[in-house]
Amino acid sequence: MAGGRGNPGGPALEAAAEALRRGRGVVVLTGAGVSAESRIPTFRDAMEGLWKSFDPLRLATPEAFAADPVTVSRWYDFRRKKCLEAQPNPGHWALADLERRVRASGGRFRLLTQNVDGLHQRAGSEDVVELHGSIMRWRCSVTGEPVSGLPEQFAEYPARTPDGHAIRPCVVWFGEALPERALEEAYEALETCDVFVSVGTSAVVYPAAGFVHLAAQRGATTIEVNREQTPISGSVSFSLRGSSGEMLPRLVESAFGAIDGR
Repeated sequence: MAGGRGNPGGPALEAAAEALRRGRGVVVLTGAGVSAESRIPTFRDAMEGLWKSFDPLRLATPEAFAADPVTVSRWYDFRRKKCLEAQPNPGHWALADLERRVRASGGRFRLLTQNVDGLHQRAGSEDVVELHGSIMRWRCSVTGEPVSGLPEQFAEYPARTPDGHAIRPCVVWFGEALPERALEEAYEALETCDVFVSVGTSAVVYPAAGFVHLAAQRGATTIEVNREQTPISGSVSFSLRGSSGEMLPRLVESAFGAIDGR
């Protein structure tokens, strides 16, 4: 049974903050809602201008890249530029501050993200597990070797390695498995967490959607921060309704005091 709802300054937030303050193992999962506040287009929002006639679900597959590497590469480079232009928002800063506070008190912290934009790291978060990879990194489509020194914009599509192989973004496409090491790190963190926070995620994409239930089974306090109700809203300990940029700073400040630097 959920312990509280709504009211940004109400008892639900205070109780959630108290759980954070006492937490020795804190795990946070973030989704597209966090990035959206930095005006990074979601999957469908990106289909604008010349891209209106394209279905993103048909571009984000290995088969699409094999069939039309020019179009797929051009679209992902467009999205990469949007990420480079974006700036971290108050939700990102609050999570970076939360990590510092938890560690300063002797606790453990891990940030699991479904986002591929690198904004958590730019805000100062250090222990970040990228479940769906990163659009800021690209690799050889043949050897898998990472490519360094990416330009602000590619000069050709698809961009190629010195050996002439096309490169692709280090993101997880539909039909591909999540990075094995990322999943291992996520499950390791869930084993010992006593507070789990889900932020800006629809809670429908597995396996990440199941993390909250694994945490609850281990006795963790579970907290949701989201604008809308999701499938987990009725089962978490505390569901805080609102944007991550509004609610996370309030939650962290309630738990630890004013956020450092922002």
